[in-house]
Amino acid sequence: MTPLMYVIIGSVAVALIFDVINGFHDAANSIATVVSTRVLSPRVAVLWAAFFNFVAMFVFAPRVADTIAKIVRIDGHDSVYVYVVLSGLLGAIFWDLITWWLGLPTSSSHALIGGVAGAGLAYQGMAVIRWDNIWKTVKFIPLAPLIGLVVGFTVMLAIFWLFRRWRPSDVDRLFRKGQLFSAALYSLGHGGNDAQKTMGIIMALLIAGGLMDPGTQLSLLHLNTMWIILSCHLAMALGTAFGGWRIVKTMGMKITKLKPVGGFCAETAGAATLFMATHMGVPVSTTHTITGAIVGVGATSKLSGIKWGVAGRIIWAWIITIPASGLIATGCFYFIKLFHPGF
Repeated sequence: MTPLMYVIIGSVAVALIFDVINGFHDAANSIATVVSTRVLSPRVAVLWAAFFNFVAMFVFAPRVADTIAKIVRIDGHDSVYVYVVLSGLLGAIFWDLITWWLGLPTSSSHALIGGVAGAGLAYQGMAVIRWDNIWKTVKFIPLAPLIGLVVGFTVMLAIFWLFRRWRPSDVDRLFRKGQLFSAALYSLGHGGNDAQKTMGIIMALLIAGGLMDPGTQLSLLHLNTMWIILSCHLAMALGTAFGGWRIVKTMGMKITKLKPVGGFCAETAGAATLFMATHMGVPVSTTHTITGAIVGVGATSKLSGIKWGVAGRIIWAWIITIPASGLIATGCFYFIKLFHPGF
């Protein structure tokens, strides 16, 4: 086995580690509302979310994976692109760990895209970047929370009107059960969108190493790609099962206080946004989506009920994620170049 093959195998392992980190980093997005409303205990909630993260592979076509695999124009005859993808992964992992430690629910998607783009720029400059795929993702930085906010606000108002004659205790009892369904939907959307990002990275690695044709399509029906889909969804499910409690506290308890009906509306709005984005092949941020939905639901009662200081801190983390992960990935690429005799 050639030295490059060892690098590719190691890089695939790093990609799956990223997927696990993505799972526990974004576990808060899947379970924050259902935990904060005390519908499920934390232990049961993470297992509930992990299960639906895994089964998402049977629901969604791998359009997001295709977008991620084409962030940079990869030449299968140039093995340096393997190190470009590896550096992008390392940049995303380091940024995810930094923001996880700080308790900031930033986007693993944007960290990954920023990392790969940053490493690509370091190697071949502007021409190597597929700007249409970057722009498709960047547009959803403001759109994802906005769509989540509008849908969450609208669904909450509709629920208020439909159940206006019900006693509050009856509404609470109904939506405690309903939140099991909405949390499942959101976790399904989370698994469908986020696991595909790692699938796309592994595809990019295999194409860069000359092991896979650029036109290969991911499918559970083909053995040469089935292992990619299964391993990525399993890694994400395991990561979600471990959870990320610093971010759960920010997402579920610091932005606004939710009742079961509010949790149901936020999760339903988030799920609807994720389903739409995954169908369009957009690697949207699950963090942005659920944050917007929670704010939209909280705004139906009173705007003062939203902790705008916390929301503002989260927004700043969103803005700097792509450039910060890109800079870290650039540093990783130059570090590898410094010690690699083949450059």
